[in-house]
Amino acid sequence: MSPISNDIADFETTEEIEIPKEPLRRVIGQDRAIEIAHICATQHRHLLLVGPPGTGKSMIAQAMSFYLPVPTEEIRIIHNPENPERPFVEVKTKEDIEEEINYRKDVDGYLLKPQQVPKHVAEELGYLCQNCQTYSSPNQQICPKCNTPKIPRINPSSGNDPFSDLTKMVGGILVTFNQMSGGRNQVQTTENENGKEVVVVYERAGEYIRKLNEKNLEKRRKLKGMKPKKVLIPLKRNPFVLATGASETELLGDVRHDPYGGHPKLGTPPYQRVVPGAIHEAHQGILFIDELPHLGHLQRYILTAMQEKRFTITGRNPQSAGASVKVENVPCDFIFVGACNIQDVHTILSPLRSRILGSGYEVLLETTMEDTYENRNKMIQFVAQEINMDKRIPHATRESVIEIIKESRRRALTIDGKSNALTLRLREMGGIIRVAGDIAKMTHSEYIERKHVLYAIKHCKTIEEQIKDKYGSFYKGLASDISSSQKAMQSYEYWERHVHDDKLGYY
Repeated sequence: MSPISNDIADFETTEEIEIPKEPLRRVIGQDRAIEIAHICATQHRHLLLVGPPGTGKSMIAQAMSFYLPVPTEEIRIIHNPENPERPFVEVKTKEDIEEEINYRKDVDGYLLKPQQVPKHVAEELGYLCQNCQTYSSPNQQICPKCNTPKIPRINPSSGNDPFSDLTKMVGGILVTFNQMSGGRNQVQTTENENGKEVVVVYERAGEYIRKLNEKNLEKRRKLKGMKPKKVLIPLKRNPFVLATGASETELLGDVRHDPYGGHPKLGTPPYQRVVPGAIHEAHQGILFIDELPHLGHLQRYILTAMQEKRFTITGRNPQSAGASVKVENVPCDFIFVGACNIQDVHTILSPLRSRILGSGYEVLLETTMEDTYENRNKMIQFVAQEINMDKRIPHATRESVIEIIKESRRRALTIDGKSNALTLRLREMGGIIRVAGDIAKMTHSEYIERKHVLYAIKHCKTIEEQIKDKYGSFYKGLASDISSSQKAMQSYEYWERHVHDDKLGYY
């Protein structure tokens, strides 16, 4: 076997190493898995990744999302006035949303300064003092200059009208004042536009006044006539949804409780209380679940969602006011990527695996790769990637990277029994890099050096390895740690009889 120093790319520190911009190329040593993952992302296929921890399952799943097209649909929940507990679902395309945004722009009208509108309008809206003609904020009911009410009350003109003190004819408009004499929020009048009399509405807009013409008013009336809605899944979203360890409500959606039972005046309407699940948030994206068997019976819901591409959202707490709310046919068309360890494959539901194989792939990940010039350089790339991703440790020298490659060789031999190979259990290798980086940082070294890596290798050991170093075997360590009361128990006799039998232990 040739010396590593003569059989890797020439560089001084990992600062010089170029990191691929294509996400899947950052996954090293899993060529077959990368090829299939790219197919799945392009062809909208499902994928099951099987392998030991730290071999790149999560990284492959996340990298797949970079190859997906941008989501083009927004999902909304629409109020159903006839049956509020059965809201409607509405799917809007990107084009629909853009058209809606442009439509709403015309509803907003024009913002004007108070000095730009007719004086009587500024007076009635509370911007202009009728006494001294000074402009001020409509929130100030007393003029700051003359210290009088901006809009004085009008004396009754006739004893026959008990409300005549609350009305006044201004500029040909019959105006009604609020009881605080602070002006109105809105004034409607007519103006001459190109020789034609048109209706115009002015309304308060903070320190400005909003002007609405007939076109704006017509569109506003149409919008007011539209049913209330809530955006459940926005158009702009992350196409990668991690649902590892999700609860039933997090995975499938729910309807929040309302102590007022959705009362139209006191409570929150049912459509506003609908919460999406991860399967809905992954619509047009990737739903990734690591440690898939831990979902238990929830796997069958994943299967249903994959088959139907729609999944009903209901209240999942029978004692909640949301239990009676049901939203049917909520879209959830996603690429499913599941992952698990080898020993857990048999606990995945058979129908779910059948669905994956019927419309996708199952891939067993590699634990080692051949010790070649090309693969050693991939290990160098891995070191640079880990350092850049951590952002808290310095870059590594060439000599320190050589020690990391040597450790990779050793682990491939001791863990997987493969000679002339490099390990792909990279999470633990990343731990060595970080420990070495921490030591370099704490000793104020500019780079991670060989001595830092050697220290990390010596001290980055699992508990089992530490027990073996100290006691000789796992069971000897277990026996030495047992209490006197436990020794009196019958179970201790088993450990005592077999304490010297290393065949029963880890080592």
